[in-house]
Amino acid sequence: MRLSIFSRLFLGYIAIILTLGAISAYTVLRLRQVNVEAGIIFNVDQRVVDLKQKLVDSLLSHVGSEKKHVITGDPIFLEQMESGQKTFEGYLSQVSQIVGASSNRDILARVGSEYARYLSLVNEEIELSKTGRRYSRSEYGHRKEEAVGQVLEALKELENSYVNDIQERMNRIQETAGSAERLSGLMFAAAVLIVILGSLISTRNITRPLKVLVAKTREISRGVFEGDLNIGSPREVAELARAVNLMCEKLKKVDTMKSGFFATMSHELRTPLASIKQGISLLRDGAGGPIPDKQKRLFAILSEETNRLIDLVNSLLELSKMEAGMMPFTFSKESIQSLIRRVVMEMTPLVETKKIRIEVDTGDENEIPPLKLDRERILQALRNLLGNAVKFTPEKGRVTINARIKDRTVQFSMQDTGPGIPRENLETVFEKFHQSPGQAPGSIKGTGLGLAFVKHIITAHGGKVWAESEPGQGTTFLFVLPL
Repeated sequence: MRLSIFSRLFLGYIAIILTLGAISAYTVLRLRQVNVEAGIIFNVDQRVVDLKQKLVDSLLSHVGSEKKHVITGDPIFLEQMESGQKTFEGYLSQVSQIVGASSNRDILARVGSEYARYLSLVNEEIELSKTGRRYSRSEYGHRKEEAVGQVLEALKELENSYVNDIQERMNRIQETAGSAERLSGLMFAAAVLIVILGSLISTRNITRPLKVLVAKTREISRGVFEGDLNIGSPREVAELARAVNLMCEKLKKVDTMKSGFFATMSHELRTPLASIKQGISLLRDGAGGPIPDKQKRLFAILSEETNRLIDLVNSLLELSKMEAGMMPFTFSKESIQSLIRRVVMEMTPLVETKKIRIEVDTGDENEIPPLKLDRERILQALRNLLGNAVKFTPEKGRVTINARIKDRTVQFSMQDTGPGIPRENLETVFEKFHQSPGQAPGSIKGTGLGLAFVKHIITAHGGKVWAESEPGQGTTFLFVLPL
């Protein structure tokens, strides 16, 4: 399913919220577990431990009052005994309510049973003392101490049970807190990783198609109108890609119509221009009668401009054929060094007039093997490049020509010492009718077709051509041809 950019962002935010919600829910659950354990410690275990101490204190107070009463028979100690008994039984009742039906119920029952036995012995001794009957006080004392000892032992056992429970619950709280901390940290790290990966994936899924669109617009700006964009997602970018493909198709049709128009016009102009040229030649030669010298000079100028116009029409027709793929190429094995030397020799008169120094470095004759190329077309490309370099190089300047094997290709470069080309014009210099801003004032401007020819010729040979320049530092034109 092709999701829109909004849907992708929305689902990403939902995933982040759910991840953070899961972390929060887990943290709350662990905190509740800790709260439950702490509540049991404070409301059950610690209370039982505190009540145990109170039971021990009240029991010892009761025993002390009982011993004093047995010795003195004072009724005040009897009242203290009854008060101590009520206090003990009250605390015992509170402990019983807290203990409930737990496993410590048996210990508490033993406390009650032994305390009841102790009270029974105390009451028996009091009755014997009141009736004046003789009895063994030491035996009763021993039996009472035994019962009290059993009560204290049971209370100690009860205390140990709840102290151990406190320790166990504290350990569980520490384990729960530690595991919660570790797991929360892991979940947070996982959430951060998910967020980062999700963001990277979402961003890449959005930016990658946009980069393809940017590259396509650059191709369109260079005159490549192939509607070959295949972007399926996101939905908005896919719609934009379809619109760009449609635009390319229409631009391609317009470009074809334009090329057809140039070809037709060039072809239609050649015949009348040839007739005009022939007519001017006949008039200049006196076919219509004698003419003054001044008119002969005018006819010479007209003939020269007519020739220039015919050359322009021929160039347009030739370029239109190249663009339409109708220009035939005849490939054969040729030496690029010999072609370079021939072009340099042809340019010698113009080079000497401007006092320009040409430096050629193509290595040894056998360093570059013969290449499969169209001799006349490559000569045309070299003439255009060298003529362009000489044209923009000032007097006493220098043009450097190099040819080397590089990465299984032959790389050719031609560097001049002219005014250079602005960076923003480096790609447009190969377009038709492009006029370089570096021409000297008053100089005759070219047709702007020379470098367009170079690009079509080199491309047809499976090569690539480009320019490198910095304003004021000259320009270097480079092209590569496969071996």
